[in-house]
Amino acid sequence: MSSQTWKPVAVALSPLVLIGCVSSAEVEKISNPYAGFPSVSAITRQATNKQTVWIQNKAQAEIIAKRVHKLIHKKTINANVAVQVALLNNKGLQAAYADVGLSAAEVWQQTMLENPTVSISMLGIAYPGLGVFRSIEATIANNILALATQKRRVDLADTKFRQAQIKAVIATLTLAGQTRRAWINSVSAFETIGYFNQAQTAADAASELAKKLGESGALAKAGQAREHAFYAELTGQKAQSRLAAKLAKGKLSKLMGLWGAEVDYYVPNKLPALPARIKRKKNIVREALQKQADLKVAKLELEAVAKSYGLTNATRYVTDLEIIAGFESERELDENGQRETVTRPQLELEFVIPIFDSGEARKRKAELTYMRAANLLAEKAVNIRTEARGAYLAYRATYQIARHYRQNVLPLRIKVEEEALLSYNGMITNTFELLADTRAKINTILLSVNAKRDFWLANANLSAAIYGGGGDASSSGGESTAVADSSSGGH
Repeated sequence: MSSQTWKPVAVALSPLVLIGCVSSAEVEKISNPYAGFPSVSAITRQATNKQTVWIQNKAQAEIIAKRVHKLIHKKTINANVAVQVALLNNKGLQAAYADVGLSAAEVWQQTMLENPTVSISMLGIAYPGLGVFRSIEATIANNILALATQKRRVDLADTKFRQAQIKAVIATLTLAGQTRRAWINSVSAFETIGYFNQAQTAADAASELAKKLGESGALAKAGQAREHAFYAELTGQKAQSRLAAKLAKGKLSKLMGLWGAEVDYYVPNKLPALPARIKRKKNIVREALQKQADLKVAKLELEAVAKSYGLTNATRYVTDLEIIAGFESERELDENGQRETVTRPQLELEFVIPIFDSGEARKRKAELTYMRAANLLAEKAVNIRTEARGAYLAYRATYQIARHYRQNVLPLRIKVEEEALLSYNGMITNTFELLADTRAKINTILLSVNAKRDFWLANANLSAAIYGGGGDASSSGGESTAVADSSSGGH
């Protein structure tokens, strides 16, 4: 068989070389096992100042497990440590990073050419006088339309790859925000328990005194019942606060990916004090629009839809186009009974005729998908503006409220209790009036703790409003807790 026979095959395969060229540097970059992750890590570090890792083998998992153990084992952790442990150890976050790898693999896949289809057929097996077969036919088929649209498909896959990276950033920021809020709620719950213990001491004293006065006839039954009811209600509230603290710490452990023997860490008994001054954000809306990861995802979604629309337009009329090249070799017997072989080249073109489906429906769907993405992007921009302003307003307001309790309300309650104690020592006031003032002070302390908690939650939510990942963001960690209100009967 001469080389001339293969010319149609070479002509048919030439588009593979011309259209399918992708630089080795680009392929090496996208085929890297950690493709896309450096940009995810850089963005999240800017927002959280914490390290992120993508664990891909057992050795890495063991290193991270040892590091996590060293960070938390038998230690009292602050919010920053809790966030760092979550970013290192949360398995759901590792799944989000795997999505980045899947998108990178899709780009890699699209840079590859479609494998040609080789077909070989033999006729006249063991034909008398002609040997093993009478004729052999071989063809190579390749989808020309796939080659022609390869660049568009690579661009579309690359856009989705960048979108997957931003989604991974959002998942990281969301986890960091949820962990910080869970730590705040957990510490606040334990701080509340401490003040409930103080309140119960006062309630226990009042209940015991009421019992003795009742036995001596110095206190009516209504007064006794009032003090006993206060003690019983406070006992119930204390039990509720203990449950809330355990549940809050359990949620924190879940976000940090801890279980079993690893849940042997502690949280502080009190939240940090209020800062001396709050952050000033004159251009909070502009900063949020520039840095919000959610908005970047919406923009990339619109870009992906636009590229998908272009691909749909390119394949509107012709959805399948194949070129088939090959040869047919046939053996025959001449007049003298000698066997001779005749080889003929083959070249075919196959395509679908758009008689029934003209592509109008697919084009219409692509147009509507693009309009949908454009409107969602516009809505997202409006929402981000509103959320940024609201987060900053809540941040400033909760700071003012918490500072008001700390600087004004609480000092007044302490002063009232001190004056009541002086009056009690001077036999001017009775015991139940003193206990009532003590209960009022503890109630104010609890309200102050709640106000401080709300400020730190608002501070966490402000960061989420700027960088994104505000899932499960709430300005309040729960219902405000106050000491059961019960007026003292007295004499």
